[in-house]
Amino acid sequence: MLYTHKELVEKSKSGDRNSQYQLYKLYVDAMYNISMRMLGIKEDAEDVVQDSFIEAFKNLNSFRYESTFGSWLKRIVINKSINHLKLKKIPVAPLEYHEYTISEETNEQNKDIPLDINKIKKGINMLPEGYKQAINLYLIEGYDHNEIAEILGITTSTSKSQYHRAKKKLVEIIKAL
Repeated sequence: MLYTHKELVEKSKSGDRNSQYQLYKLYVDAMYNISMRMLGIKEDAEDVVQDSFIEAFKNLNSFRYESTFGSWLKRIVINKSINHLKLKKIPVAPLEYHEYTISEETNEQNKDIPLDINKIKKGINMLPEGYKQAINLYLIEGYDHNEIAEILGITTSTSKSQYHRAKKKLVEIIKAL
């Protein structure tokens, strides 16, 4: 399925504004949701999405169908969202580089927590920014730790420890709700 919307992409590459608009309509909501999860501010997410589409269309000739257009665009949105956070001096990943491991005991304690999606969403929004990024990129966006490390400019082990700390903090928040 790497050729999803190939005809629209090819027409867009040649400057067809209607095809570009069709691609925009197909992906704008999903890209907005991604940016909104990362930034949490409607206006910032809207700006990042618009900038992402402008960059995508400007650089469309570099798109080589090594992934879907949506995946390629998603990467642009995530990178622009992270850059936006950096410009606002919001830490993307706290500078704690020691390893943290979750013991079987911790996992046993957490399995009795009832899953309530609204509590989980609320809990994620209450996380510190760096933890929120780790949870969003790993659980929601589906990136693995190697990809997260590359995106955030950190080591893979830091990505893993950030995720585990974020998960532990999220469980604490959900228990308190």
